[in-house]
Amino acid sequence: MSTAAQHAPSRTLLRVLLVGNQEEDFFLIREILERNRDSMPAELDHASSLEEAKHMLQRGHYGLVLFEHETNDASATKLLAEFLQAGETIPFIVLTDRADEKAVVKIIEAGASDCVEKSELNGANLLRTMRCTLNLHSTQQQRKLAEDSSRTLSCAVEQSADTIMITSSQGIIEYVNPAFEALTGYSSEEAVGQTPRILTSGQQPPELYRELWETISIGNVYHNILVNRKKNGELYYVDESISAIRDAAGSITHFVSNGRDLTKRLHLEAQLLQAQKMDAVGRLAGGVAHDFNNLLTIITSYSELALDSVEPGSSTQSRLQEILSAAGRAAGLTRQLLAYSRNQPQALRVAELNPVVSVIVQTLHRLIGEDIELTFIPGQGLGRIRLDPMQIEQILMNLAANARDAMPEGGRCTIATANVRLDEEYVCQKNAVIPVGRYAALTITDTGSGISADHLPHIFEPFYTTKPSGHGTGLGLATVYGIVKQNHGFVWAYSEAGMGTVFKIYLPCVQERVATTEPPDSATGAMSRGTETVLLVEDENSLRRATAEFLALHGYTVLQAKDGRDALAIAANHGKAIELAVTDVVMPRLSGGQLAKKLANVRPATRVLFVSGYAGQTILDHKVFDVENNFLQKPFTLRQLATKVRSVLDRNITPSEMPSSAAEISSLP
Repeated sequence: MSTAAQHAPSRTLLRVLLVGNQEEDFFLIREILERNRDSMPAELDHASSLEEAKHMLQRGHYGLVLFEHETNDASATKLLAEFLQAGETIPFIVLTDRADEKAVVKIIEAGASDCVEKSELNGANLLRTMRCTLNLHSTQQQRKLAEDSSRTLSCAVEQSADTIMITSSQGIIEYVNPAFEALTGYSSEEAVGQTPRILTSGQQPPELYRELWETISIGNVYHNILVNRKKNGELYYVDESISAIRDAAGSITHFVSNGRDLTKRLHLEAQLLQAQKMDAVGRLAGGVAHDFNNLLTIITSYSELALDSVEPGSSTQSRLQEILSAAGRAAGLTRQLLAYSRNQPQALRVAELNPVVSVIVQTLHRLIGEDIELTFIPGQGLGRIRLDPMQIEQILMNLAANARDAMPEGGRCTIATANVRLDEEYVCQKNAVIPVGRYAALTITDTGSGISADHLPHIFEPFYTTKPSGHGTGLGLATVYGIVKQNHGFVWAYSEAGMGTVFKIYLPCVQERVATTEPPDSATGAMSRGTETVLLVEDENSLRRATAEFLALHGYTVLQAKDGRDALAIAANHGKAIELAVTDVVMPRLSGGQLAKKLANVRPATRVLFVSGYAGQTILDHKVFDVENNFLQKPFTLRQLATKVRSVLDRNITPSEMPSSAAEISSLP
C-alpha cells in the first residue's frame, strides 16, 4: 500500500481507496488524480485485499472506493457492498476487464454505483465516472434524508396524542389521524370527504365559526377552546389551533387543525371550583348562623316565658305557640345551613344503622302521604357506624320530601340498608378518592319523575332547585351532602328523566364499639328543676336576662356576668359554692374556653356548660372540651336548657373525664 501526495487543500480533499492487488493500476490512477488535482483534489490509498480494505475503512473516512476484480468475481463485489452498507454508506466503482452487459448488471445489482473497464481507464473517463458517482450518491443521500424525515413526520402525526385534521382550502377533510378517530368516534373513511361541520355541537354561536373562517382564510392562525360533538352525541372540549398550509408560491392550499382534548381537565377544574364555591358558602353559612341563632334563642326564650304566664286556651297562648313554631322552623333552616357547611355539632354514638332508620321511617309515613307506598328493607350483617341520629333523620327527611315532590300522583319509595365492601374496582369507576373498606349503605329509591341529565350534576349545590318559586329552599340535598361528608361518607345519585331516582349513601364502619351516653329526650317529661348556684355568662343582654329569669323560676340561684372577665370577678368574690357555669363560647375580652381554663384554677369544682351559635369548628378552636356532654347549640328552647343543665349537674364525672388543670385544658385540641 502507498499514498498519493497531498496537493489540494484539506477542506476539499476527496479520500479515495483503491482495493486490488494490481500495483500498476494504483500508480496509473494516482497519476491521473495528480494531473487533475486542480479540478478534483483527491488522495489515493491502496488496499491489496478485501480484509485490508475493511480494516482501513474502519480506521479512516473515505469518500469513494475503487474496487478491482475479475469478471467472475461477483461474490467479492457483493461482500464489499454488504460491508459498506452495514456502516456509513460510501459509493464505490468497480474496475474490471472485458465485462459484458450481463456482468455489468450483476455488478450494479451487487451494490456498485458504476462500472469502468480498465481498457478505457483514462483521465477523462475516470474523472467523469467519479463525478457522476459522487453526484448520484449525494442525490441518493438527500432523497434518503428526505424520505427518513417524511417517515418520521408521518409517524409523529400518526402517533400524536393530539387530534390532527387536514382539509383542502375549501374546508373538505382530506386526512385525520388515529387520535382524531379515537376522540370523535368517526373513522378516517367516515370523515374524509366531509367538512368539519360534522363536529358542530350547537353550543356555540354562528359568529364564532364565521370569525374562525375569516381568520384562517387570510392566512392567520386561529386558536380557541371549542365545544364539539362526538359521533355518539357526547360533547367534548378541545383546545383547537388551525393554520394555513402554503405552496412555494405562497398560495393557501390546505388547512391543518391541531386539537388537544381538554374535557377531563375542564371537568376537574369545574369540580375544584364547585368545591371552592361550596366551601365559601359553607363559611358564610357558619357566620350567619351565629347571629341568627342568638336572635332565635331570644325569640324562643321570651315566647316560652310569656307562654307560662297566659291563660291556657286563650288566643294569646295560640299566638305565642305560632311564634315558637315559626322559630322552630327557622332553627331547622339554620341546622340545614350548618349541616351543608359540614360544621354542625354532632351527638355521635356508635350503633347499627337499622334500628335508627326503623324508628325514623315510622315518622316518614306522615311526611310523604298515604298515596305513596313506603317500604323499609333492612339489610343483614350491617357493620356499626359512628352516627348522630338527628343527622340521619335529616338525611331521610330531605330525601323523602324530594321523593314525595317527584311523585305528585303517588308511587313507591323504598329505603334499604346493606353491608358492602368497596374495592379498588368500584373506586376506580367513581374517579374519586374513596378509601376501600367496609361501609353501611343506605339506599333511597323512588318511582318519580326523575332528574334530567342537565340538572343531575348540580343537585348537591346549595340553593339549586328545580322546584317552582316558593316551593323549596334549595338546601335539602346540599344538607344531605354536607352531613354525609362530615361523617366521612360518600353519596351518589342515579337518575334519568321519567325513570325515578336512586340515592346511595355509604357510611364507613368502625372497628370498636365506643360507649356514649344517649341524649335525654327533651320533648317529654316534667320540666327539670334545681337548687344549685349557676354562673350565667352571656354577652347578649336580652338573652342573658331571659335565661336568668327562667333558671330562677325553676329554683336555681343565678349569678349574671356580661363577659368572661366579669364572670371571673364574680367567681372570686362570691362566698359560696358555684356548682355550674353556663357560658357563651365566643365573647369579647375573654372567651368561654379561656374562662373555663381560669375557673379550673379559681374554682376547680365548678362544672362548665358551653352554649354557642357558632359552627362546630369555631367551638373547637376556642378550646372547648367534651363537646358531646358539655355543649348546647343555639338556638335552644328553655326546656332544652333546663334538661341540659340538670344533665351536666347530675352526671358522674371521673377524674379522667374532667381536665384537672389549666395546663390540661390549654392542651386540648
